[in-house]
Amino acid sequence: MPQREHPPAKHALVLGGGTMGVGIIAMFLAGGWKVDVVSRSASTRDGLPAACGKALAAMGKPADTAGLRTFATLPEADWSTIDIAVETVTEDLALKQKLFAEMEALARPDCALTSNSSSFPISVIGKGLKTQSRMMGLHFFMPAHLIPLVEVVSSVHTDPKQAERVGAVMKHLGKRPVQVRKDVIGFLGNRIQGALMREALWLIEQGVASPEDIDATVRLSFGFRYAAAGPIVQKEHSGWDTTCAVAKIIWPDLTNADGPPPVLQKNVDEGRIGFKTRRGFFEWNDESMARERARYERALRKCLEIFKEEGIV
Repeated sequence: MPQREHPPAKHALVLGGGTMGVGIIAMFLAGGWKVDVVSRSASTRDGLPAACGKALAAMGKPADTAGLRTFATLPEADWSTIDIAVETVTEDLALKQKLFAEMEALARPDCALTSNSSSFPISVIGKGLKTQSRMMGLHFFMPAHLIPLVEVVSSVHTDPKQAERVGAVMKHLGKRPVQVRKDVIGFLGNRIQGALMREALWLIEQGVASPEDIDATVRLSFGFRYAAAGPIVQKEHSGWDTTCAVAKIIWPDLTNADGPPPVLQKNVDEGRIGFKTRRGFFEWNDESMARERARYERALRKCLEIFKEEGIV
């Protein structure tokens, strides 16, 4: 596959240097962009070159972080040359609204202001601001440097041309942008993923299957097919008549719960939340987490190669 030529020098700002921020920063650096990163945490700022270098290496790119600069506050960045800003701070609505108001005052009129929020609509984050036409969601999936898709989420205020321009930037950087034209909660990926997760957890709650067998069923049956075709194209192969008939039988029996099942709430209450506490549905230690992270990234890279061969990304 031919290598993408780098565009003329471009300049991005990433607000926040956590796990998601690192992957997004690496994406820009890999595309030849300069990146200003704003983080209040000195330890985060100090650790960014190494973290971004590691992410670049995972992408198969040189670990070159020469274009990276870090700042403690937004006004310190060089806003006169910044083309796009990506907010990746914690899911705190008041904080996001404060930061967007500050960015609006600092940014050039043509600078796109975007949020990686996975829950708050961009219309809520930008509520009351004067230039909501250049504000949109830019939702990456973890790990952001390896997952090819990014959602460009427009509100009723977003200028469609701005959304298309941001999508074109993402495409040039090797991502597959999708345009989400209505500012619905959860956008595309998290709504579809949420529907699957709700049913999977209730099957565990009801003792129908173990967590291990739930994972195996998804990965080795319909999930296995999704690497080759999405759910809509796959049913074009198998026939919508069958899907329609099955829907009448199965869908009425699916859970319609409006909250998490007790098995999930109990895990959270007990601190069983996964790698963060070394226990979730499974038990973890440093060695097993390192093995799982390496296996996971290796599998993602192999899938990415398939998509590159097909020209999807």
